[in-house]
Amino acid sequence: MGRSRYTFHGNEYPYFMTCTVLHWIPIFTRPETVDILLSSLRFLIREGFVLYAYVILENHLHIVAYSKDISRDIARFKSFTAGQVINYLKEKHVKTILDQLEFYMKSYKTDRKNQLWEEGVHPEMIQNYEMLRQKIDYIHNNPVKRGFVDLPEHWKYSSARNYVKQKGLIDVFTDW
Repeated sequence: MGRSRYTFHGNEYPYFMTCTVLHWIPIFTRPETVDILLSSLRFLIREGFVLYAYVILENHLHIVAYSKDISRDIARFKSFTAGQVINYLKEKHVKTILDQLEFYMKSYKTDRKNQLWEEGVHPEMIQNYEMLRQKIDYIHNNPVKRGFVDLPEHWKYSSARNYVKQKGLIDVFTDW
């Protein structure tokens, strides 16, 4: 079998990535669960993670980012946010979602009771300016295509505001 195009092929370029909640369960409908993701991204940024664009929707997020060790940083992001989100759901007694995260968990994951994220992030290496622009446009227009907002910058949980010189929830790198 050949190599998948969905692997990290080095750390020289940014990557477009998608993190999907297990079985597309809508977890990020509460500001508190979204804040967990935003806080984790801010932490990574303080450690040298370069975030070009992001959008958080109810059951997945897309990002374009660069890091000296992108595979490790994304693994850390997913591990930390999974633990924090699951703890939040337990504290709030969100039994239905916790039951779903347990039911759809991969059978070989024996070290935990719940699984938040689907495996992998389908990384696509950004090879040139045109591809970067296309992926950022795709990210920002995702909530528009889904009918949630009329303009990309109207979606609160996106870097689209940063690109029209408005204050976003996270500072992203726009001078590329």
